[in-house]
Amino acid sequence: MCRNAERLPPGAAVFAEPPAPIKPDTPRARPRLWTLDPQHHCPIIGTCLPLADLQRIARRCHFAARPDDDFALHVEAVSHARSRNPASEAIQRHLDARYRLAVARFARFKTDAELRDEWLACVARGEVAGPLWALCTHRMASAETLQAAYQRVHMLSHQVGAGLAADTRRLAQLEKENTELRTGLKRELTALRRQLAAAESALGERDAARTEAAELKKRLQRFESGQVMVDLGRRLMSLQGAAEDLASATRRIYTLESTLKDAHQESIRLAAERDAALSERNALEAILQASLPATDDADTEALCTRAGSDDCAGCPQATSERCILYVGGRAALIAQYRQLAGRLGIKLIHHDGGLEESLSRLPDLINGADAVLCPTDHISHNAYYHVKSHCKRIGRPCLFYKGAGVSGFAAAVARVNRGEYSVAGQDEA
Repeated sequence: MCRNAERLPPGAAVFAEPPAPIKPDTPRARPRLWTLDPQHHCPIIGTCLPLADLQRIARRCHFAARPDDDFALHVEAVSHARSRNPASEAIQRHLDARYRLAVARFARFKTDAELRDEWLACVARGEVAGPLWALCTHRMASAETLQAAYQRVHMLSHQVGAGLAADTRRLAQLEKENTELRTGLKRELTALRRQLAAAESALGERDAARTEAAELKKRLQRFESGQVMVDLGRRLMSLQGAAEDLASATRRIYTLESTLKDAHQESIRLAAERDAALSERNALEAILQASLPATDDADTEALCTRAGSDDCAGCPQATSERCILYVGGRAALIAQYRQLAGRLGIKLIHHDGGLEESLSRLPDLINGADAVLCPTDHISHNAYYHVKSHCKRIGRPCLFYKGAGVSGFAAAVARVNRGEYSVAGQDEA
């Protein structure tokens, strides 16, 4: 029947195709969906397989029909049911699982007459889907019984279709009446609620007025007896004491906060001084260790005794810059600067930062040095900006640091040795 379903006009009966000839023999094994007479595929799928289940099977088996086209899904499912394939096997498994109780109940009957009687009883009770599947897949069902079931389902479909329009109209009328009744009931309930709220409000206001009057009477009695003034005086004294305690605590808190802030700033300053002192101490120790001869290596001892020579370039304690320009600083410590530099094999050039020497010599001195050291606390502003701008222009490493003492100089040399510069060509923003 469903082979020509696509050519049917809209609204045509689903079971309009004439039934196929009745097969005389009955299989012994329980029939499967694809072994049934093709005329039964349409009523079985249309009656026994709910639309939602059919849509899930269609998605799983990749039907060609659109998921929202129910008729096309039905036609394609009927087409798949004619042969054994993944779709027909999925429908077979689903119907067996869904109607397993009906299949088990029909399996108890051994004759065609018992099957026919049970089918008619189920139809009389309004049970169609499960009994239809159990009957069509029962091995003892005869072709005549299957044909009678087909005819009954066929006529039921027409009757359901004819009664559906009348039921729909009646349902619409009932829904309209129900909506009107519900609207009227809501209006009545709203009016009753307003009346009840007004009554409760009036009753509550009356009770509240009585309670307020009694409370005012008690307060008036307390005022007349003078008890209120005594209580207010006691409360005022208590509040004054609490206010004094709070003010004293506030002053202590302010004092402690100020002390804590000063202590925190002092701790930061001391920590910075400690770190600077440790750095300078480590630098001085490194320089002293570099100047000590190695007792277990005669060649190393001879090498370190020639501090300031070209051989110091191989010492692991010596800096990679062989010539350093020192601008500014304390003039009285220049000899000690040179002595420390010499222990590391460094040639130290000094410029006083414009005190007695001309600043015009700085570019030539910077060009001839491998690195420049400037103590910011002992250098003029003009010398500082001359050194910084020229080092940027030619890409010369330059270290600006605080502390013009010997230990500060030692720490600065150690930083230069580690590659820590303040200005290095155009790298500084």
